[in-house]
Amino acid sequence: MTDPQNQPAPGRIMAAEMAEQPAVLRRILDQGGPKIREVAAGIAARRPRFVLLTARGTSDNAALYAKYLIEILLGKPAGLTSMSTTTAYGARPDLTDVLVVTVSQSGGSPDLVASTKAAREAGAITLAVTNNADSPLADVSEFHVDLLAGPEKALPATKTYTAELLALYLLVEGLRGGDGSAAEVLPELAEQVLGRQAEVKALAERYRFAQRLVLTSRGYGYPTAREAALKLMETTYIPASPFSGADLLHGPLAMVDNVSPVIAVVPDGKGGEALQPVLDRLRGRGADLVVIGQQDQVDAASAGFALPPGVPEEIQPVLEILPLQQLAYEVAIARGQDPDAPRALAKITETH
Repeated sequence: MTDPQNQPAPGRIMAAEMAEQPAVLRRILDQGGPKIREVAAGIAARRPRFVLLTARGTSDNAALYAKYLIEILLGKPAGLTSMSTTTAYGARPDLTDVLVVTVSQSGGSPDLVASTKAAREAGAITLAVTNNADSPLADVSEFHVDLLAGPEKALPATKTYTAELLALYLLVEGLRGGDGSAAEVLPELAEQVLGRQAEVKALAERYRFAQRLVLTSRGYGYPTAREAALKLMETTYIPASPFSGADLLHGPLAMVDNVSPVIAVVPDGKGGEALQPVLDRLRGRGADLVVIGQQDQVDAASAGFALPPGVPEEIQPVLEILPLQQLAYEVAIARGQDPDAPRALAKITETH
């Protein structure tokens, strides 16, 4: 008979991997930076006219972040691919001079490998961003960026997500000839944010018995809202719906009432400014509004978590997601669940 006292504590792996994130960010900056700049220079010399981003799950949210970076900082059109057009329907679009970036923690999903292989055969410049340099995806891609995050054993991705964000930021910076030096502050700030877990634990009490959650943001913060919703759903099993603030006003706002829990990610910059009318409407409807972001917005909400000021908006997502990862962890623990091993999930999802 198994002694319950000898069983590992629920969530210990996820907690350890969240705590590793400052070290992973520093490793990418110190060890991965030169390689990423080299890859960026090789791609820039090919002068891609368009960028397509391919991913699933958590990595899809990192790819969406990269889409914002590419369109805003590079001024190039970028899109998210529909892999089934290639893998299920057999479409073969002309991808000459198109950069196809495939983002995957494991690099092992068959549809990612197949669509990347097809893109390369169709003339694309292919880049894999993975946490496994020996993966099938890295093998079929022309270029590869290693996330250097180390093995991730908990099913919910945490350290690989922030690693993807930083690697993609450094890649885009390299493509435009920048040095990415703005990111040097991230490891220290990430350590500070993660050190405030007691604040997050207090927030988690609001959601222990929640039946549903709404998350919203705009601009660079929108991928954070999507990733936070995914983390909450896969660890706590609470239905969580992420919306762009603009989309929320186009109908879904009707489901928000004076008992509806809403989490708003409010960037310090243009994204936060664009979100302001949405926050005003949510307050007007009496929503239980929690803000992750600017101190003044936290003060005006029901509760929240203030992020360090003075960080460029394009790298704030690396910090924004940290308290939301911790929130997913704390709510899961409070509900008696083990966030290390959510039901019905596998680390590598083998879609075709």
